[in-house]
Amino acid sequence: MAKNESCCSTQLIDGDGSFNDAGIEHFIKEVKLAECGLSYAVVSIMGPQSSGKSTLLNNLFNTNFREMDAFKGRSQTTKGIWMAKCAGIEPCTLVMDLEGTDGRERGEDDTAFEKQSALFALAVSDIVLINMWCHDIGREQAANKPLLKTVFQVMMRLFSPRKTTLMFVIRDKTRTPLENLEPVLREDIQKIWDSVPKPEAHKETPLSEFFNVEVVALSSFEEKEDQFREQVANLRQRFFHSIAPGGLAGDRRGVVPASGFSFSAQQIWKVIKENKDLDLPAHKVMVATVRCEEIANEKYAAFTASETWSVLEEAVQSGPVSGFGKKLNSVLSTFLSEYDAEATYFDEGVRSAKRKQLEDKLLQLVQPAYQTMLGHLRSETLEKFKEAFEKALSAGEGFSVAAHNCTKSFMATFDERAADAVVELANWDSSKVRDKLHRDIDAHVASVRAAKLAELTSSYEAKLNEALSAPIEALLDGANNETWPAIRKLLQRETASAVSGLSSALSGFDMDEQTKDKMLTGLQDYARGVVETKTREEAARVLIRMKDRFSTLFSHDSDSMPRVWTGKEDIRAITKTARSASLKLLSVMAAIRLDDAPDNIETTLTSALVDTKSNAAAVTDRSITTYDPLASSTWEQVPSSKTLITPVQCKSLWRQFRAETEYSVTQAISAQEANKRNNNWLPPPWAIVALLILGFNEFMTLLRNPLYLFVIFVGFLVIKALWVQLDIAGEFRNGALPGLLSLSTKILPTVMNLMRKLAEEGQVPVNNNPQRNAAMASKSYQNGSSSSDTSSIASSGLTSSGTGTVYNSPTKED
Repeated sequence: MAKNESCCSTQLIDGDGSFNDAGIEHFIKEVKLAECGLSYAVVSIMGPQSSGKSTLLNNLFNTNFREMDAFKGRSQTTKGIWMAKCAGIEPCTLVMDLEGTDGRERGEDDTAFEKQSALFALAVSDIVLINMWCHDIGREQAANKPLLKTVFQVMMRLFSPRKTTLMFVIRDKTRTPLENLEPVLREDIQKIWDSVPKPEAHKETPLSEFFNVEVVALSSFEEKEDQFREQVANLRQRFFHSIAPGGLAGDRRGVVPASGFSFSAQQIWKVIKENKDLDLPAHKVMVATVRCEEIANEKYAAFTASETWSVLEEAVQSGPVSGFGKKLNSVLSTFLSEYDAEATYFDEGVRSAKRKQLEDKLLQLVQPAYQTMLGHLRSETLEKFKEAFEKALSAGEGFSVAAHNCTKSFMATFDERAADAVVELANWDSSKVRDKLHRDIDAHVASVRAAKLAELTSSYEAKLNEALSAPIEALLDGANNETWPAIRKLLQRETASAVSGLSSALSGFDMDEQTKDKMLTGLQDYARGVVETKTREEAARVLIRMKDRFSTLFSHDSDSMPRVWTGKEDIRAITKTARSASLKLLSVMAAIRLDDAPDNIETTLTSALVDTKSNAAAVTDRSITTYDPLASSTWEQVPSSKTLITPVQCKSLWRQFRAETEYSVTQAISAQEANKRNNNWLPPPWAIVALLILGFNEFMTLLRNPLYLFVIFVGFLVIKALWVQLDIAGEFRNGALPGLLSLSTKILPTVMNLMRKLAEEGQVPVNNNPQRNAAMASKSYQNGSSSSDTSSIASSGLTSSGTGTVYNSPTKED
């Protein structure tokens, strides 16, 4: 292997196990290791052959170890142990590239040399990288478990304890997260440590006394080179200042000064080479080991390629397979029998051990299919249980009875089908899947139970809401002394009915009394809540209801007929009655009285708002202030939680109520006064007597000369016609002066028009003579028609603008 300026390298131990004394001395001088004192670190790497150890070191430490050429085939690249100086890392760091384990080139000598080289690396290095493929995790040989076990045991016997960092580098990381891989590795290392026989001095010594264990993972160099280099660059940073406290080699003990490194390394390798515990096993055992392992690997490969297994594995992915256990047992037995036949003449101990390994590998291979089969059985059983359970409930079967019967039936079905899938060679327990099924069934039953109970509760709550809301609104609308007793009676009756119905419905759920009582109590509380909520809603509209009640009582009599204010009604008494009824409504809605507790709300409101005489008593001494019972935010004997309208709010509402109903009272008084004025059209009695006495002569004159009466009547008709034509009442509606000005412009044209019409009427036939019609109108008046109607007919006839007949139907009907 060539050298360059930034990285010096040499072969420390050749492939035959010879230590390169001259080479190491030259290397130490060239890298000036002797000048470093204790400030140096040694890193080594071990792992399977062709696993990319040299590639990792070259990328990690900028070394120049020879790498395998993949295009020439997979073969041994590194022989013996090579050492190089890491470029660009402080402190001075030496790295050793060990020959790969499990190589075909060495043959029988492979095991001895790999144990020696691994033991040497552990004895000399501060940090040991164990390179391994991700898919080898959990395997025995590929994961270096036997090797580490031997190394741990021999190291404790040969060397004084020194703290070494074991960094497991997982190569070609798959999708499996590192946090799932790391515990497996740590568990394996701990098991190896626990199984190693220890000297008395280290019987209780923990693994952490000798080793720090680190685990890292790297992506594939060939498939994800950029990602691999980025991860290696991050890992490289951890080797800077590695011997500092807290660094990768910060806990090392008994470090050899740099000037004595060469001699120390030679002595360590010498001790390892002379160690008899590392001798090769007997040839017979070795041959048996190799051959039996080959046979086992052949049978394992043949099993994985077997069409029977492939078909079975593919079928179980899509659903449960009938007779799964029998089929799998048959194919497993076939391949194990073939192994027994081929390995029968090899060492019995090795043969049995390898057969056991083959069994474990085969069972490990088929276990996912077995678990998938159980998963299908669980899912299918659960779905059928749900269907059967729903049908049983729909058929009217009691909930608890249906749940118990269905659970028992389908659990038995699962047990029967799980027994059909059992693999005889494995001692696998399906109880976990069975327990999971049982939990799923219980969870489904619980969810259906909760849904049914919620549905029942909601149903009875809806019935309570419907049974209470409208009646309570009606009772509060007609508030009186019996309102709250009636509400309490209604609440008690409807609650008892709902509780009884719910209690009967719950009998099929087989629940404990405490839970049942809790649900029934909750329904009772809901009923009270409906009443309280509805009452609060109505209390928020109390002012509107008070005004409606006042309007109803004030504007209608006892027979519910609208009042006509003729002047005989006692408006003060009617107003007081209507306001008292409105105050009664306010007192009823001021608080919730579901507990039949006495209170003085109505008395307080009446004395403070209606009995004005007692409140209006004069106080001669101005220094004395009258106590206001409504100047408070709470009622006596009424808790705040039951208060709907506080005293202060009642006072404010009453003030607003009086202000908004004052207009109705004023209008009634005005209507009454106007009615009185309209009914008093006659002059006073003394005026009537005076007119009779003073006008006696004129009256007698009219009686003696009927022509005067006719003239007066005709004058009345003319004036009436002018009144209608000029709309005198309408003209004076806007005032006297505007009315006079308007009439002054309209009177002359109206008179001329009236005269023209009279002239035209004089030319019509006799049967349409106005004098005859006037006489007929007079006759009608004498027969009982009102004077206003007759005059209207006459005036309309005189003022008609048509060219036809002036008097129509009245003349004919008369």
